[in-house]
Amino acid sequence: MEVSLPLTSLILLLLYTPLVFSEPTSDKAALLAFLSNTPHESRLRWNSSASACTWVGVTCSSDASSVFALRLPGVGLIGPLPPSTLGRLSNLRVLSLRSNHLSGPLPSDLSNLTHLRSLYLQGNLLSGGFPATLTNLTRLTRLDISNNNFSGEIPFAVNNLRRLTGLFLERNNFSGTLPSINIESLLGFNVSSNRLNGSVPKSLQRFPKSSFDGNLDLCGDPLPPCQSFFPSPASPPTPETNPIPKTSSNHRLSTAAIIAISVASVSVLLLLLLLLLVFCVFRRKRQRPAKPTGKGPPSGAVTAVETGTTSSSKDDIGALAESERNKLVFFEGGLYSFDLEDLLRASAEVLGKGIAVLEEGTTVVVKRLKDVAVTKREFEVQMEVLGRVKHENVVPLRAFYYSKDEKLLVYDYFPAGSLSALLHGSRGSGRGPLDWYNRLRIAIAAGRGLSHLHSPTGAGGIPHGDVKASNVLLSPTTPSVVAALSDFGLHPLFTPAAAPRAAGGYRAPELVETKKPTLKSDVYGFGVLLLELLTGKSPNQASLGEEGIDLPRWVQSVVREEWTAEVFDVELMMGGGESNNAEEEEMVGLLQVAMACVSTSPDQRPEMGEVVRMMEEIANRTVESDEKGGGGGGGSGEGGPTP
Repeated sequence: MEVSLPLTSLILLLLYTPLVFSEPTSDKAALLAFLSNTPHESRLRWNSSASACTWVGVTCSSDASSVFALRLPGVGLIGPLPPSTLGRLSNLRVLSLRSNHLSGPLPSDLSNLTHLRSLYLQGNLLSGGFPATLTNLTRLTRLDISNNNFSGEIPFAVNNLRRLTGLFLERNNFSGTLPSINIESLLGFNVSSNRLNGSVPKSLQRFPKSSFDGNLDLCGDPLPPCQSFFPSPASPPTPETNPIPKTSSNHRLSTAAIIAISVASVSVLLLLLLLLLVFCVFRRKRQRPAKPTGKGPPSGAVTAVETGTTSSSKDDIGALAESERNKLVFFEGGLYSFDLEDLLRASAEVLGKGIAVLEEGTTVVVKRLKDVAVTKREFEVQMEVLGRVKHENVVPLRAFYYSKDEKLLVYDYFPAGSLSALLHGSRGSGRGPLDWYNRLRIAIAAGRGLSHLHSPTGAGGIPHGDVKASNVLLSPTTPSVVAALSDFGLHPLFTPAAAPRAAGGYRAPELVETKKPTLKSDVYGFGVLLLELLTGKSPNQASLGEEGIDLPRWVQSVVREEWTAEVFDVELMMGGGESNNAEEEEMVGLLQVAMACVSTSPDQRPEMGEVVRMMEEIANRTVESDEKGGGGGGGSGEGGPTP
């Protein structure tokens, strides 16, 4: 049996191995040459007698043999970049010199940085044509040279950068036509406020209008349509009609003609009214609902989400027996005042599966349960338990309905949708990336909701039973809430065979045999949810990569073989600036928490209260970490991301 190093130990080894194995001598000399030939403010001080790996803004590889990243944003660098300095950092992955006063063209020897993945030069005074040397850096994933004085045409050779996820060229002086840039991985793109002309290439039309604004001669979708070069032919002049001489015979109509026209007009009007009356009667007869006969509900009510043995059909909830009407049971403290008849009448206003708009404008979610295996009394007892759950990060159950044929649950409607839709929907179609700050806030909010369900002093130790990204709903109007868990505690209503199963990628190993959710199986599902936030990959996929393995095992394999950052979603680089040291440490910290949650042994998984505590500690380190970054930390400026 193969014994591998635990993931958490490996990550700690990667991040915190003391930098004493060697000194990047050649890289240190290159950095000293760069600093000595570039005027700068006095706050940037590198001690030549100390290791370069201890200098502000310098990050070394794990064995300290080379400089891995150089981040010097806003440190007062002035003038042109000196050649034969930074181009000698052959293993450099990240270079950030944004928000300085650098000027002139880029040195050609930057083409030697063949391992470079992120280049941030925005907010300087750099000039010249589009740096041709950059098109040779084929490993670049993010290139930002916005807010400079670059000019000339944007070369088609940009297509050489096949790994780009972000290309930002706005607020320069680029001119000419926009080349067809067809890079599948490109998520962020901006060429606004330049001097471009012609039409937007089809390959770039998936980006929003804001990516192209400020180019007066640029046109085509998503901008206004381009005008044809040739003007439309003018309408031919209308020939002047020769006046017909008036005679006494056509000067006025005869009395007989007037009477005939009047009779014909009245006849036509009466005929139209008759036809309209026949049409209305026929239509009313067709719309009259059929009387209910026999067992089972006829059609004509609200579409509802089905749980239990699910179905993709949209069967209507039928007209119910008179004795069952108006028995929609509300929980104390609810905000709604409608009854079952109101809910049934909302069928004409159904927005989508399970979403109904009532006559007074209230929008609710109606969940339909099928194959319920408990008695009415047992159903009501479970509803009372779920109805008592009150927490800002748990979607409240507002009402329920029970009859022999139908069981309905009514929840609040969250118009912002689910985390799954936000994380995986419409990538590359102009959607803004979900940055690290908001991912961490959502993780903490969902964790707090699940911890409340598990807590004996909270909801009384209720297993959620189906933790997944589509059951994490987002709130666009209440910043303090951020996210809330939905669809909890329904498993006791069904037999094991009929109960809704946890989504495949989130299912704890022990559920394959027991099929009964527990608090620890919830923790496993939450750990997979954290991995989904970190990697951007959906656990519901049948397999990941050629190995056909699940998300936790895929993460383990990648971390064993490569640098840990390869695990993280490329969209985490799209948050408006480079991933700084503080964010990288937070991501790795959350990765450790996630891998503890997805341990194959339930006993080795932490309690949800401990999981939330660890996530909050990660979030609360943000400010302290940014301050330790010195003159080049590049912190988010958001404070802590604790919701």
